[in-house]
Amino acid sequence: MRRLLVLLALLWVCDAVKFGQLCSGNPSNSRRTSDGWGQGHYGAGRGGRLHEGLDIKCSDGSTVFAPFDVTLNGKLTVYTDPSKAAINEGINLSGEGLCFKLFYVRPDRTSGRVRKGERIGTMLPMQRVYPGITSHVHVQMCDKSDPTRYF
Repeated sequence: MRRLLVLLALLWVCDAVKFGQLCSGNPSNSRRTSDGWGQGHYGAGRGGRLHEGLDIKCSDGSTVFAPFDVTLNGKLTVYTDPSKAAINEGINLSGEGLCFKLFYVRPDRTSGRVRKGERIGTMLPMQRVYPGITSHVHVQMCDKSDPTRYF
């Protein structure tokens, strides 16, 4: 019974979590909707597979912020395709009971703690790889669940 109560409390805390501003120039975390490259919502089609994250608008070169107090858990590689090397970085993070990843971000550092609103990196040049796309930070939960409720 105690274990169930702890789990329910953790779920309640996580449901109350909301991401703060991720990217300079987008204080409301506006989402990528539809463009010539597809759609940015969780579950959108991706040529035979599903989009496993949520895209938050972010201009190339913009500052990316910690959405709440987070622990930086290492750099990640987004693609294996060398033609996408310009945007092939991201970071693993955890905080507020959540584990998540930010794609297309060059992290300033890859370990330690960062407070809400502090700079964690720079948005990479999406236009170099996908001309005309709505540039964005891709937010993906570690368990690949839908992050939409946190925005």
